[in-house]
Amino acid sequence: MSNFGTAADRKTETGEILAKQGRKYWLAGTLFLFVVYMFAAARPIPQETIMVPQWLSSLESGYSMPLAGPESAGVPDGESPVPFQLGDRFGYVDAWGALPINRVKDRNLFLSVPYWAEYDDMPEQIEILDNAGSPLFSIDETGAAQGYPLYLDGRLFLIGKEMNTLISLDDEGKPLWSYDFAAPLTCIDGAAGFILTGSLDGAVEILNPEGKQFFYFPPGGSRIPVILGCAISRDGSRLGIVSGIDDQRFLLLERYGDPGRGEFRVVYHEFLDDGFRRPVHISFIDNDDRIIFERQEGIGIYDLRNRANRTIPLEGTVLALDTEGSGNIFFVISTQGRQKELVGIKLPGTIILRVPFRSDHVFFRRSGPRLYLGGGNALAAFELGKR
Repeated sequence: MSNFGTAADRKTETGEILAKQGRKYWLAGTLFLFVVYMFAAARPIPQETIMVPQWLSSLESGYSMPLAGPESAGVPDGESPVPFQLGDRFGYVDAWGALPINRVKDRNLFLSVPYWAEYDDMPEQIEILDNAGSPLFSIDETGAAQGYPLYLDGRLFLIGKEMNTLISLDDEGKPLWSYDFAAPLTCIDGAAGFILTGSLDGAVEILNPEGKQFFYFPPGGSRIPVILGCAISRDGSRLGIVSGIDDQRFLLLERYGDPGRGEFRVVYHEFLDDGFRRPVHISFIDNDDRIIFERQEGIGIYDLRNRANRTIPLEGTVLALDTEGSGNIFFVISTQGRQKELVGIKLPGTIILRVPFRSDHVFFRRSGPRLYLGGGNALAAFELGKR
């Protein structure tokens, strides 16, 4: 009897310890999100605009805590789960905070809205899975140049190991076409069936849906002519480029003449002081009415409607950008080591929100009026609304 009692006591003590550890992990993981909730969600952003907290989800336990009723979510039925990577964890989170996939990364990772895969450095094939974890097909690399999967503009690609070959794949992972570049790629974007690339030798190229060169342009004007950032508008009619080291420039190009001939011309350019010696963030936002790009002082915003530019000063380095900028607001996360800051900017360029926090890793994504944020061991969602 005494032995039975001792085992029960030990079991109870073990359960209490595990419960305390679980609470500890939960509190540690949500500390960052609590700060965001206190300073962002509870205050008006600009006048009449608020951030409504929706849920908190722990990556350690997989538990999700709702913070608002379903009537406030405003999420359309059938919305795809959002892919996330936060520290050594990755997976998908749905609009209600559930985690259909929540894994620890231990190999190379390919992650997109419909597809994901983990694979070795020299795989004979890469197994592609859907966002529920079900196998779909395999990319067979035994007879082709090995590379890295990439999802752009609703299509699957493979970038060669040397970063100078692009292979278009069909829905079963079979090659459709391939294109060889003269130098390794340094940036890539896709829209309207076109693929925009920038390379180490300072060349900008556009490939058409059949993998043929549609446009070629070396911006030049710099001692080191490398392309550090590139973006293409959703209709494929405009290009944004950050080019060169010493001097570095931002260039905006627009298509002219016959749309089928691939003719673009520079309509604006600006020198960016010393600039960066690494890839930079650049994206069209606000229904392609503006383009934002990383510059040494912070964020540059060029308004395509009135042909005006401005700079938003930021401290630290840009870690993540809101690539939508809808609703007249966009967000940036900057970093200085573990010190991070969420910055909300009302277009055309007024800072209306600053939320400092500390975290080794950060996840950020926007989907319409919803913001997905991650720090520590937790994810959260906020809804932009009016009142």
